[in-house]
Amino acid sequence: MPILEFQNVSKVYNNTAKALDNVSFSIDEGEFVSIIGPSGAGKSTVLRCINRLIDATSGNIIYDGQNVMKLKKRELRQVRTKTGMIFQHYNLVNRLSVIENVLHGKLGQKSTVCGVIGAYSEQEKERAFSILDELGLADQAYKRCDELSGGQKQRVGIARSIMQDPKLILCDEPIASLDPRASKVIMDHLQKINRERKITCIVNLHQVDVALKYSERIIGVSAGKIVFDGRPDELTDDKIHAIYGSDGSDLITDIQGEKLSLIHISEPTRHAQIS
Repeated sequence: MPILEFQNVSKVYNNTAKALDNVSFSIDEGEFVSIIGPSGAGKSTVLRCINRLIDATSGNIIYDGQNVMKLKKRELRQVRTKTGMIFQHYNLVNRLSVIENVLHGKLGQKSTVCGVIGAYSEQEKERAFSILDELGLADQAYKRCDELSGGQKQRVGIARSIMQDPKLILCDEPIASLDPRASKVIMDHLQKINRERKITCIVNLHQVDVALKYSERIIGVSAGKIVFDGRPDELTDDKIHAIYGSDGSDLITDIQGEKLSLIHISEPTRHAQIS
């Protein structure tokens, strides 16, 4: 059963620049889908249209049975509470502690007054600590977020998303700013969340090798259009060329070199704090 459907969705900026051009696809509940493509292809626009951080120009976006393009402010807020968002640059409050940032995942479900004064129940605090422990960050709970490494910050972002109890997590270039070791930790956690918590994940990636390793399905976007939608084993050199406009064999060579650095990490390192 689809949790998300794009029906002929287009997005035009400033009445001239077409970021999405008649895009249609559906994603089933529980899928792990990567969206790949060059910079400016429209990957981030796809994600941001889902929770209406930006508004699509035309078409329909059906999420969990609702057309999000027609929702009023209160209804849209409810949709956002069940949609986690993980950003390339973390989007944390750096002056606050790790545990405070994680608890912010509950803000959308609280009154404005409770949010302002930080009124969280003991049960919510215990759950936040449990999630941090699961992500290997329990010992960092009272550190300010600006004291953390990039990989640690991204894990805080993941913890904040889980705190929402989302049906869907949108990941906008979650490893673009990280080294290969930290990238593997993040992708392992996202895969585990998808498999164990049954949360649908859509991940925008520049790294094709990572998409091949972790995804059940890959959507390739070029110039605002979907040019590939299929299983990782269906992503041939020709199809990579259609997505990136570059020679597929050269890209695969680069990918394999990167993949080696991602795969050859011992199990203890996976849970280590990444600097």
